[in-house]
Amino acid sequence: MPVKIRLQRRGRKFATIFSIVAADSRAPRDGKFIEELGQYNPNTNPATITLDFDKSLEWLQKGAQPTDTCRAILSYKGVLYKKHLLEGVKKGAFDEAEAEKRFQVWMTEKETKVQAKVDQLTADKDSSAKKRLEAESQIKEARTAEIAKMRSDLIEKEAKAAAGEEPLTEEAPAEEAKEEVKAEEAPAAEEKPADAEAKADEKEAPAEEPVAEAKEEEKPADAKAKADEKEAPAEEAKEEAPVKEAKEEEKPAAAEAKADEKEDKK
Repeated sequence: MPVKIRLQRRGRKFATIFSIVAADSRAPRDGKFIEELGQYNPNTNPATITLDFDKSLEWLQKGAQPTDTCRAILSYKGVLYKKHLLEGVKKGAFDEAEAEKRFQVWMTEKETKVQAKVDQLTADKDSSAKKRLEAESQIKEARTAEIAKMRSDLIEKEAKAAAGEEPLTEEAPAEEAKEEVKAEEAPAAEEKPADAEAKADEKEAPAEEPVAEAKEEEKPADAKAKADEKEAPAEEAKEEAPVKEAKEEEKPAAAEAKADEKEDKK
C-alpha cells in the first residue's frame, strides 16, 4: 500500500488551514488518513507550521512519498536534511555526532534567517504605522493652526468693530460694491439706447427724405388731376350751353314755319 504525506483541507472559506497527514494514496483528499503529522497555516506571514519532526522522519524512512507542497514544508523544517545526514551515517561518510553537529548548524542558520524575516516584517509594519501617525499629526497641526488663525482674525475684527474703525461684518462693503457696479452699469445702459437711437435716426433719415419727396411729387399730380376733372365738366357744360341755345332758337323757327303753313292753307 503506497503511503503519501499530503495536506487535508480544514478551516473556513477564505481562512483555510491544512493538516499534514500520512494517508493511503487511494483515499480521497479529505477522507481517511493513517496518522496526523502537523498543521500548516498559510494565512500568516511567514506561514505558521507545526510539525512532529520524529514521526515525519520515520514515515520518510519507511518510504512515504510527500506531495510537492509537503516536500517544501519538510525541507523548510529540516526533515529532509536530517534524513540525508542519517543516510550518510549509514554509508559511513561520518558518524552520528558529526551528523548532529551539521544539523544543528543548519538549524541555527535557518532560525536566524526566519527571525531576520520576522524582524524585517515587524520593522516595516512599525515604520508604516509611524509614517501614518506622522501624517495624521501633520494634518492635525495644520488644522489647529488654521483654526487658531481664524480665531485671531475674528478677535481682531471684533476689537476693530468695538473701536469703531470698521464694521464687524463685511456686508456693508459688499453692498457698496454692488451699488458701485450698478452705478457703472446704469450709464452704460443709458449710452447704449442713445447710441441705438442715433444709429436708427441715421438709418431712417435717408429712407424718409425720398419718401417725403415722392409724396410731395404725388400731391401736385393729384391736384392737377383733380383740377382737370373739375375743368372738364365746366367745358362740357360750356359746350352743352350753345347746343341748348341752338335748340331753343330752332324751336321758334319751327313754330313760325308751322304758322306760315297754316296761313297758306287758309
